[in-house]
Amino acid sequence: MTRLPLLAAAIPALMIAGCGDGAGNGTTAAPVANVAAPAGTNWVETVNVSPEGGYVMGNPNAPIKLVEFGSRTCHVCAAFEEEGVAPLKEKYISTGKLSYEFRDFLRNPIDIAGALIASCNGTAPFFPLTEQMMKGQEEILAKAQTLDQAASQRIAVLPPAQQFTAYAEAVGLIDWAKQRGVAEPKLRQCLADTAKADALVAATTKASEEFEIQGTPTFLINGRKVDGTSWAQIEPQLKAAGG
Repeated sequence: MTRLPLLAAAIPALMIAGCGDGAGNGTTAAPVANVAAPAGTNWVETVNVSPEGGYVMGNPNAPIKLVEFGSRTCHVCAAFEEEGVAPLKEKYISTGKLSYEFRDFLRNPIDIAGALIASCNGTAPFFPLTEQMMKGQEEILAKAQTLDQAASQRIAVLPPAQQFTAYAEAVGLIDWAKQRGVAEPKLRQCLADTAKADALVAATTKASEEFEIQGTPTFLINGRKVDGTSWAQIEPQLKAAGG
């Protein structure tokens, strides 16, 4: 049974979360040895879903685990995607000694719609869709800013199963996803998945309470929240963790 009343009530609270805050301390460790991927595979293309509902790229048993709590409408998250993910893949994930997990941290309904779209075609397209969504963030947000109060109110009173489809249509994400291989019938089915939307909200609430997350992106290294929101700040802490 879905808990969409909780979802609807949670959205205003989720929007309080900022973009670009961070806190915590890293750790130091001896250098970690590389771990070869199974024959015929590579770690960058190895993607699994974590028990917390995040998507994990790389060796699922990697000694170093980097987790990002990110928002698809946060410009600082988009900057980390642009600056950090390529070297993260090349220098760390590909070696098998580090895994990278992205957990959606929701700040508004567009974040929810984006998360539902990114996971719609399974694990393999999740990171490419997330990367492209971050790159197209400014265009998506520009369209979102054209929504007047009346339009937002019309969406808000729709049945829960229709709301995120309406938000996706309003900011151009339906056509955007179709152009990237997500069939429209499946796309609309994913956007109407109220149980998945409710689970995303619950995961954000749990993470906010457990790690005292004040903004996005927030990073964990081996389960500990660390300082920094940029690649320049995070990479030295990965090296200190043995990377």
